[in-house]
Amino acid sequence: MTIQIIIADDHPVFRFGLRTLLAAEPDTEVVGEAASGAEAISLADSLQPDLILMDINMPDMNGIEATRLIVQRQPTIAILIITMFEDDTVFAALSAGARGYILKGAEGEETLRAIRAAANGEAIFSPAIAERLARHFAQAPPPTALPFPDLTNREREILVLVAQGLTNSAIAERLALSPKTVRNLVSIIFSKLHVTDRSEAIVKAREAGLGLNH
Repeated sequence: MTIQIIIADDHPVFRFGLRTLLAAEPDTEVVGEAASGAEAISLADSLQPDLILMDINMPDMNGIEATRLIVQRQPTIAILIITMFEDDTVFAALSAGARGYILKGAEGEETLRAIRAAANGEAIFSPAIAERLARHFAQAPPPTALPFPDLTNREREILVLVAQGLTNSAIAERLALSPKTVRNLVSIIFSKLHVTDRSEAIVKAREAGLGLNH
């Protein structure tokens, strides 16, 4: 089955090189060329290709925005970003709906492998970009759930001070609240924690890691 491809890049020499590479392959066919993001959108609508090879830095509209609009309008079209940008632009491309991201310096065989993979529904990246993605997700801290999610931020703040041993009067002074407001909020906190007194609240809060550092 032939993969029908549009090349979107504002450099004629680069388009010629890609077209020559793809013309030598029995399973790929270049059905159109665009020199801007706007042209890429128009050709996507009229030609309905299987895949678009999309540059990022183009006139009229950049490749990221063109990718976003094409994916919204034609979600079955796979878009493979092919660019010089070896940076965090990959995250914007993925957010826009690109299927993969490879660099213009890639060897012909790597480019062809990426094209076939993207057309087949796979996510594909140049090795340097894959390494960047791996580093990003390895460094991302795991999401941490706040203890006692039923509490509001103000209630949690007061619970921390209770766990630190402060009286209602001291909490009121610290937070510039009226003693009555603090007293009411402390009662609400006790109710949400299902405790009956201050000592139980302190134990429960400290077990959850609140109020230990002060």
